[in-house]
Amino acid sequence: MEYQTYFERRLPAMLDLLTKLVMLESPSDNKRLVDRVVEFAADEASKRGAAIIHFPMQDVGDLALAKWNAEAPGKPILFLCHLDTVHPAGTLAGRPARLEDGRFYGAGALDMKAGAMLALEVISGLHERGELPPRPIWLLLTSDEEIGSLASEPVIEQVAREAGLVLTMEPAAPGEALKLARKGVGTYRIDIEGKAAHAGNEPEKGLNAIIEFAQQALRLNALNDLKRGTSVSVTQVTGGTASNVIPAHVTAMVDVRALTAQALSELHDAVMSAAPFIPGCHVKVTALHRRPPMEYNAQMQRDFAQVKAIGERLGITVRGESVGGGSDGSITAALGIPTLDGLGADGEGMHAVHENVLISSLPRRAALLAGILRDWVMD
Repeated sequence: MEYQTYFERRLPAMLDLLTKLVMLESPSDNKRLVDRVVEFAADEASKRGAAIIHFPMQDVGDLALAKWNAEAPGKPILFLCHLDTVHPAGTLAGRPARLEDGRFYGAGALDMKAGAMLALEVISGLHERGELPPRPIWLLLTSDEEIGSLASEPVIEQVAREAGLVLTMEPAAPGEALKLARKGVGTYRIDIEGKAAHAGNEPEKGLNAIIEFAQQALRLNALNDLKRGTSVSVTQVTGGTASNVIPAHVTAMVDVRALTAQALSELHDAVMSAAPFIPGCHVKVTALHRRPPMEYNAQMQRDFAQVKAIGERLGITVRGESVGGGSDGSITAALGIPTLDGLGADGEGMHAVHENVLISSLPRRAALLAGILRDWVMD
């Protein structure tokens, strides 16, 4: 029986596991809830024959690494899945998970609990068929991707350095396309200190931090080069104390994105080089986080050619696209480790109230993953 037909028959089990994962709400900032869903998924992996290694974390949910065929020769194929979501606790009370018009609706279903479900179900399916390949297969469950992977990044790097291929189970691009390139992301905070004064009696004695910020914002906006895939966006601003006081302080957040490591580095230098326009004001820029780009380089081109060939043998057309958002796959790709991203479900509405999984995509994605596990040739 071909893989796609086989996984079509497994759809009830796949949807049952997806429902259980979605019902375990897991907002990134709630360690207790994220711990619960990671523990559940790790237990599901254990039931499927995996050995589990736990990575306790202090401020975010714990991480878990599931290993199958740990003693087999060769480098592992690593599934990379995050189980935290952007949806606050209590979301399901107002928006219960449901099946409707061929779609599974639920907070976090697409991004990316369906990806974790697919990894577990593909391994189960291959084991049931007696076709689980004699190679190490690992599944890393992480807990803070939606808030930048600051805590989990060292563990991701540590685990991925041992792998020969990383399968990032983020949702597919539209039409079940893989994500062959991702922009690098930088996040910055700008703190501007001026001097307060009465806006009516002696405004000339103040240093207006908002006016200073306005000029800084225009400088940052001029760095945009959308044709080159470069964007610089001021995304949050707070400042001022009262309508009759010259504002003495402004804090702003800036989001920077670029297609290449070089472009991201150049933007970093430009953002960090801020100098005050108003004499006496102080401008401080703090780099909070940078996630490298996933570049469509020679390695990615070779990997995409191989996965396309695997898809053709299974009767599946594999396409690829470039996207703007980052993922944990950007971390592994930047290390030079072969990485395929966007192998999760197709659907719509990531992070939105209508987030959903296209159910018909699940057997095809599972079939492609099974083919990769079985047929992948390491460099």
